[in-house]
Amino acid sequence: MARTRDPKKISTVVTEMCRTLGIDEAYRQYKTLQVWSSVVGDAIAGVTTIERFTGGQLFIRVKNPSWRMELNFRKKDIISRLNAELDRPMVEEIIFK
Repeated sequence: MARTRDPKKISTVVTEMCRTLGIDEAYRQYKTLQVWSSVVGDAIAGVTTIERFTGGQLFIRVKNPSWRMELNFRKKDIISRLNAELDRPMVEEIIFK
């Protein structure tokens, strides 16, 4: 492998590799799960658990009904902040259980 004078960030290399391998969509879904706590904050991340992300739907388990109600009120804001963080509209719906 030839050395280059301009090193690349590892995140750039991983993104390019995923695109080359055809698993770009899976990587974006994985990234969605990784940014959840930074987008919603520690308080919400502490009372939620990510179950799965399929077909644009993010399924989140919430510890109690009062938090679930609060999160349903904030749903549109959370979706827009997640999509902004991902630089692409990946999350279409969040289902709080």
